Amino acid sequence: MSRSTDPDHFFQTTTSLAETSRKALKSKNAHGRPIRLQSKILAIIADPVHSSAVYVAESAGTARRVLLDDSGETTHIYRGPTTPLTSLALSPSPTDATLFAGSWEKSVWSWSAATRERKRHYYGHTDFVKALLCLRLSGVDVLISGSADASIIVWKVETGEKLFTLKGGHTRGILDLAIDPTTYPISPSTLGEMEMEVEGQAVTVFSAGSDREIRRWRVSYDLASAQEIETEKPIIQHETSVYNLYFDADDDLWTASADGSVKCLVRERDWTADTTLVHGDYVRGVVLDERGGLVISAGRDEEVRIWDRGTEKLHHTFSGHFEEITGLVMLGQTVVTVSIDTTIRRWSLKPEDLGKAVDEAEARNGVLKEEVKVEEKHFLVTEDEERELAELMEE
Repeated sequence: MSRSTDPDHFFQTTTSLAETSRKALKSKNAHGRPIRLQSKILAIIADPVHSSAVYVAESAGTARRVLLDDSGETTHIYRGPTTPLTSLALSPSPTDATLFAGSWEKSVWSWSAATRERKRHYYGHTDFVKALLCLRLSGVDVLISGSADASIIVWKVETGEKLFTLKGGHTRGILDLAIDPTTYPISPSTLGEMEMEVEGQAVTVFSAGSDREIRRWRVSYDLASAQEIETEKPIIQHETSVYNLYFDADDDLWTASADGSVKCLVRERDWTADTTLVHGDYVRGVVLDERGGLVISAGRDEEVRIWDRGTEKLHHTFSGHFEEITGLVMLGQTVVTVSIDTTIRRWSLKPEDLGKAVDEAEARNGVLKEEVKVEEKHFLVTEDEERELAELMEE
């Protein structure tokens, strides 16, 4: 006997019906020039070689490379997994890059980014893989994965060998990983020079978890050792889960949390917060537009909020997504967002475009206020009408 999946065939509360109606209505908007895919989008990373393309991970188990021009074309589809993909990373090689994807299968898949040929499969975690990094140390490509099992595994990409398993720090799942830029080169082109300068030293990896802690791990450049830094002193600046870590041009750390806030943790102040932006709901990601002096946050409330970094005040809110936003990246002065509403959206932060968006929003708000005033007027009654109404009520 077949079973229906149509929500209209099941009992629904008034609230759920109203929410379904709201989303259906909002889904028709074209704000952010949406590129529509076929399933929920759970992660996004930039293409380091082409500034007009991104890689995205989908709940259907596929990864895609998508152009951000007017065509919105998918140039590559990476297949194999049968469960949702949660995270992505690219190897540092600009000519023969490997695309990695963490999955609900408790493993990491990989493909040739150029040819889509399936490569090695990395098994070792006991729960969902939630975060990935790939870097090159002493000429060796190294993959670092963080999982809901609260462990971090350092892999040798070429052989699939598990070099280190780091655990005992986080007590709950790991949600994000980030490399301390002061211990690792910014671009792959400087790798050789950087390695010569820091020979015998180590790269520092920051991890964020659903236990609200941020921890630091040191992996030596010669891959001889890996260990936690200051095990007894995790960085705790949020009330609950930390979803995202982002280093700015000053090497300070920005964090996005389920407590509804974005914070800037200052290196010189031992990673204490000097800026707190209250987004208002779970914040899934934060990025910066360094040129424009803007901070961008996005999350469960479907909104993309633009903050003035200097004044810490909300400058503008972009609305377009109709489900939770799951990730965002900065490409030049354009912020690109993805959502479980299956869309990729693009928001220009160039002064002229952002100014136009602010003016249009203010104009819309002005119209809404006038409409409210008109409605209030319609409900006003005269003294005679109030007296007649009172007499009717008494009768």
